[in-house]
Amino acid sequence: MARILIAEDEPGIALTLEDDLTLDGYEVEVVADGEVASRRGREGCFDLVLLDIMLPVKSGFDVCRELRRAGISAPILMLTARTQEADKIMGLDLGADDYVTKPFSPHELRARIRALLRRSTAEATDRQIFAFRDVEVDFTRGELRRGGKPVETSALEFKLLATFIRNRGRLLSRDQLLDQVWGHGIAVTERVVDNQVLSLRKKIESDAAEPRILVSVRGMGYRFDPEPY
Repeated sequence: MARILIAEDEPGIALTLEDDLTLDGYEVEVVADGEVASRRGREGCFDLVLLDIMLPVKSGFDVCRELRRAGISAPILMLTARTQEADKIMGLDLGADDYVTKPFSPHELRARIRALLRRSTAEATDRQIFAFRDVEVDFTRGELRRGGKPVETSALEFKLLATFIRNRGRLLSRDQLLDQVWGHGIAVTERVVDNQVLSLRKKIESDAAEPRILVSVRGMGYRFDPEPY
């Protein structure tokens, strides 16, 4: 389920976008000014940012610039009531991936979102290696390396780690992990999840007893907080 940040200060448009995209199966967060959009865009691990140009506090141009300077690579789709070519060129030069001009067709907007997410997923797949601290996860080879040396992992451990990487920064409940790693209808207990997390911690943490990367959120689940190179 892709996560989308909507930065739109017109309540009617924001509500319509939120409802439409939620019904399409996306996880949606809505903010109403550029300052919050910039902060949440940097913090929230979103898969796509839907960004209005005319925002209070900071413009969409400023938000786009700040996100790209912060290393955020998620696609940015800009919404604008402006039709001037110069504005579109400015946004694209700042790092936006696409434009939709108001009033827009909801069907066209959803199609553009799907296209950007497909492209983003393909680019992420091409990278194939995710690194944090002294750990490398090589998806091409199905290999975990620490300090440059291979670390033996079971297929289940590797799938669990891949799930955490894909959802980095997000809280995952044990039920969500059971669904995503073991699959629907598989009869295993939540204790099995805890045991696999403990085993994985021993392979990626400096001190598995005091985890700093794969952390527990009491009564709720787990969150993977890497520190990428």
